[in-house]
Amino acid sequence: MQGDRRGPVWVVPAVVPAVVPRSARFTEASWVARYRRIAVGGDLAVALLGVSAALVTRFGGQISLGYFVLGAVLPIAWLACVALERGYESRYFGTGPEEFRSVLRATVALTALVAVTSYATKSQVARGFVVLAVPLTCLGAMTLRWLLHRAIANRRFVGRCMRRVLVVGHDEQVTTLKRHLEERPADGYVVVATCLPRGVAAPEPDPDSERLGRAEVDILAAVDLYGVDVVAVAADPELAGHSLRRLSWALEQRGVELIVSPGIVEVAGPRISIRPVAGLSLLHLERPSVSGGPHLLKNIFDRVVGGGLLLMATPLLLAVALVVRLTSRGPVLFRQTRVGRAGAEFTMLKFRTMGVDAEERKAELHAVDEGNGVLFKVRDDPRVTRVGRHLRRFSLDELPQLVNVLRGEMSLVGPRPPLPAEVARYAIDDARRMLVKPGLTGLWQVSGRSDLTWEESMRLDLRYADNWSIALDLLILWKTARAVLGSAGAY
Repeated sequence: MQGDRRGPVWVVPAVVPAVVPRSARFTEASWVARYRRIAVGGDLAVALLGVSAALVTRFGGQISLGYFVLGAVLPIAWLACVALERGYESRYFGTGPEEFRSVLRATVALTALVAVTSYATKSQVARGFVVLAVPLTCLGAMTLRWLLHRAIANRRFVGRCMRRVLVVGHDEQVTTLKRHLEERPADGYVVVATCLPRGVAAPEPDPDSERLGRAEVDILAAVDLYGVDVVAVAADPELAGHSLRRLSWALEQRGVELIVSPGIVEVAGPRISIRPVAGLSLLHLERPSVSGGPHLLKNIFDRVVGGGLLLMATPLLLAVALVVRLTSRGPVLFRQTRVGRAGAEFTMLKFRTMGVDAEERKAELHAVDEGNGVLFKVRDDPRVTRVGRHLRRFSLDELPQLVNVLRGEMSLVGPRPPLPAEVARYAIDDARRMLVKPGLTGLWQVSGRSDLTWEESMRLDLRYADNWSIALDLLILWKTARAVLGSAGAY
């Protein structure tokens, strides 16, 4: 197929050039069946444990026959709810948060099912039993999914449990999609071949010809040749409409998944929806939440949680302040002007980790700058005090920024607070990161910190500004603890 240039499409091997027997695809996919067995068996086990714990806690040794029956039926109903909420679909295994959402939706569905059944049959189900059994089952199922995700992610980083992908489209789009898929091995996609259109157009194009039909034949031949599990179409205008529909039918018969990339990058799933209009499936892109109710909720969340954290951290703050004061001369706090939401400047607070002459000595260190081209960073900065190195390693120097959060100048989660000199160098697109308040932590904190390039740091900030949500904030706060304890990129 690679040598035949007469057809409209040819296949270029990308990772695995050797011919793979079709039977190998089932060997590669055997992990899916094992994953599903563990998920179903684990859900049944945690449901039985949750129900048993609820029965013993609520009734002790006096459990009636009716509750024994209910305790036997509830785990089966739990499995049915998870299945109806697509919790056992292979496309979600080990990829993204959809499995966790399925468990949460199943929890709500099971609670509603118990309530409706109890009302319809006029049976008095003890609320204490339901309040214990359902949340315990949900917590156990979420923990199980997290362990499964960690286990499969570890295997994928060494090339196991991967879905073999054939990418179809034009050269630039194929290259972009291939790069994005390979940047995140934990998602489980490995590109084994690409299918590209011929660069020379037909001399007499005929709208009624079977040119796209022959392309489909070539794609299907590549599917069989390379034993792929997924065909990814990269925004190819020549493979759309009815042609794409016919391709999906043919792939369905082979048990191969079809995914289509619309070419939209750095947009989170909640902002994208498919809406049927006039018989067409149209991709609708919601506007980012930059004002109104969502931001009011974020402000309330920041003030309440930030105030609680500041109260709990008060003894630690006092201890760090005393150590800084006793180990080096100069003020305890370092104050610096930063730029917040909509370009408003504010004074950011940190514990001082350098000597008082740090700014004067900065010029002599430019030759050993290890920053990202915009931010000045030196891994073994001689200006940092002995205590300051420990404070930076665990990000304790940033705790006073909780005061900035209470003032409303910063958020718990957001883009990194920039200096005025950095903002002056922003391109037009970069200014979008100013739509939200800067954060005490953010995507940059959990993705490499000072090890990131300027472009990577800006990309993460823009992604957050366009796609932020309370759920994303909670996820980042949870990941921040791991990043801080690991001290990766902290210097």
